[in-house]
Amino acid sequence: MTDAWVALQAGADPAARLGALRRAHDTFTAAGRVERPVRSVVADSWRRSARARVSPDGHARVELCDDDLGSYRDGHPLARAMPVVRELMGTYAMDGEHLVAVCDAQGRLLWVEGHARTRRRAGRMNFVPGARWAEAAVGTNAPGTALAVDRPVQVFAAEHFRRPVQQWTCAAAPVHDPRSGRLLGAVDITGGDSLAHPHSLAFVQAVARAAEAHLALLAPPPPVTGSALLYALGRNEALLVAGGHKLRLSRRHSEILVLLARHPEGLTGDELLCELYEDESVTPVTLRAELSRLRRLLGPELLHSRPYRLTAVVDADFDTVARRLGSGAVAAALSAYAGPLLPGSRAPAVARLRRRLEGQLRAAVIARADPGLLADWAYSPWGEDDLAVWQALDRVLPARQRPAVHARVRELDTELGAGPGR
Repeated sequence: MTDAWVALQAGADPAARLGALRRAHDTFTAAGRVERPVRSVVADSWRRSARARVSPDGHARVELCDDDLGSYRDGHPLARAMPVVRELMGTYAMDGEHLVAVCDAQGRLLWVEGHARTRRRAGRMNFVPGARWAEAAVGTNAPGTALAVDRPVQVFAAEHFRRPVQQWTCAAAPVHDPRSGRLLGAVDITGGDSLAHPHSLAFVQAVARAAEAHLALLAPPPPVTGSALLYALGRNEALLVAGGHKLRLSRRHSEILVLLARHPEGLTGDELLCELYEDESVTPVTLRAELSRLRRLLGPELLHSRPYRLTAVVDADFDTVARRLGSGAVAAALSAYAGPLLPGSRAPAVARLRRRLEGQLRAAVIARADPGLLADWAYSPWGEDDLAVWQALDRVLPARQRPAVHARVRELDTELGAGPGR
């Protein structure tokens, strides 16, 4: 099993692959035809580069200089993550004669640090702070392509679209805002052929996730005035934080708050009745009694009627996960996912929302094929019996790390009657 996002699998011969890639690159730039052994991610990037009319020769253009560069990067959100990036990558870069680079979401390099001799060499192709290395500007390269596809990627030698860059190998991973999921930029490691290894891709991906986690710790909490926080993932009784107070809600009140948070425009009594109760014999009087108790608990200034609605802006943890998924920030979404939504609830609308959110996140984790994300899911309480995720993890792990995972796959195969282990 191979990972299409890794340029060279462990044990591969770099020299042999380099020759074949150069011939394939010449064929593509001359005739627009992709030949083996070009990976699909690289072939797609070459085609995008050609459509953007990127020349196979030439250098990146410097867009930010001196004071403009300094003030821009000082105010950039990723400036706050640089201490973590330096701590994790600095020694690795110096010892291996590599470079660490961090760019913004437009592909402009904000920091390029590392071995002095390597920096001088890279400077000759304008791999310098302030230069724009977006894929649409300079063609296939790790930071630019990672931004274009919004996932970690490794680019080896002649896989680069521009010939002056083909003496380099790089691996990069995107970094997202941990609250909104917005793409902030990418972190990159650039150097020689020694980086053409699965470890370098896994390493830079781990650094990007550490940067996101650091930004999450530094993020200020949302303002309390006029807003409320609702925590309903991984718990049967939701927690509401509003006006400086914390309220632990009953199961039924938790379900009502989840539905009203999902419908800021409000819901009528009949609509709430249908969304909340499986038993059609439950009367509107029963629901009104529950809502009266909830209004006494929250206060009339927070819960209005006709229709029933919350007057505060509610920042719900399940909405945070959905927003991050919607922007493609799978790692950030998973980091915010504390478990299934009100797992004990049988309210029809809550159950639908729970299945939808869990299903979308699970599918995104499997599709991303990231060992770290798959392991986070597989070893969680809600993922410990998820055969498909364990199988996906078994496929992407290096051989030496597979025995325990493979054993779990066989165990689940037997328990679930899915046939012999794979």
